[in-house]
Amino acid sequence: MDPQAKAKIAVMGASGYTGAELLRLLVGHPRAEIVAVTSEQSAGRPVSAVFPHLASTLSLSFETLQPETIAGRADLLFMALPHTHSLAPVAACLKAGKRVVDLSADYRLKEAAAYETWYQTSHPYPDLLKEAVYGLPELHRTAIRTARLVASPGCYPTAAILQLAPLVGRGLIHLDTIVVDAKSGISGAGRSPALPYHFPEAHDSVEAYKIGQHRHIPEIEQELCALVAHGGAGSPATGRTGEAATLRVAFTPHLVPMNRGILSTAYARLKRASTGADELRALYRDYYKGERFVRLQQGDTSANPRHVRGSNYLDLSVFADTRTGWVVTVAALDNLVKGAAGQAIQAMNIMLGLPEEMGLVAPGVYP
Repeated sequence: MDPQAKAKIAVMGASGYTGAELLRLLVGHPRAEIVAVTSEQSAGRPVSAVFPHLASTLSLSFETLQPETIAGRADLLFMALPHTHSLAPVAACLKAGKRVVDLSADYRLKEAAAYETWYQTSHPYPDLLKEAVYGLPELHRTAIRTARLVASPGCYPTAAILQLAPLVGRGLIHLDTIVVDAKSGISGAGRSPALPYHFPEAHDSVEAYKIGQHRHIPEIEQELCALVAHGGAGSPATGRTGEAATLRVAFTPHLVPMNRGILSTAYARLKRASTGADELRALYRDYYKGERFVRLQQGDTSANPRHVRGSNYLDLSVFADTRTGWVVTVAALDNLVKGAAGQAIQAMNIMLGLPEEMGLVAPGVYP
């Protein structure tokens, strides 16, 4: 794009928590101009009436969702719509010749059959499923650069994939032993009110939910299997396709009483039980060398979501349990930023040929 021009950006479904975070980050982006925001429930209302924290920064009002009309005013569109609601709008915007970053799960899975299994509805655009690029920049940066459609990852998968990628890609663990135990703040459930997220229900409580059934499981397995089959990012292909077929992830999410943040702890059995923490940490430093938004913790410091709140960083800790021969990794991120809006803008920057970190380098909010 023109080195001085601002990209015209539309945000579809902007009245939820992810939409609000997209707007907050985009109004401070030096090369983005928000030209349209949509919300069916808030159509006609000023953005500042729905999100007072954005008063004096954005003068637009919400519109109804009219993909073809809005696509004509934008260079790139973000879809922050609920799952299954992005299917047709994404296709319409692509037909209009525009580039799209979709934050729903509608284009994350490569196989239409898998989408139907996990989302209980058929996928009407299987060709677009295969075309979509999974929007994890640390693994798919080159493909994102030329993509028409980027499917931005879920928050849990972002943490799980990045904390496990070096181990899986380098063939250091038994692929049938992966366990991910993750905790999320309540904003991860969205803005629509529901009893489990009511303050008296969620406060002073921790609850596991959707055990073995969470819809993020196929994303995690899909991306980790691809690393096995292709040898991992930055390494020669090893073609361990048969081994990839054995990869399964036991995933248990938990709801914890905080607004934002994910803490994901992943366990796996090492192929070489004597592998120590220093060796593993050196592997992670090499694997993520030059990655602006992955911060490896020093020594035995454990990642904490408190330190990434409001930022696009993922903090990562690596430990070796040599007594049992298992490796333990701990990842922390803000589910609304690196787990959603920030990562989507990271992809936008790559697609538009802008510096990847543009508009995203602010540190977390503390305390």
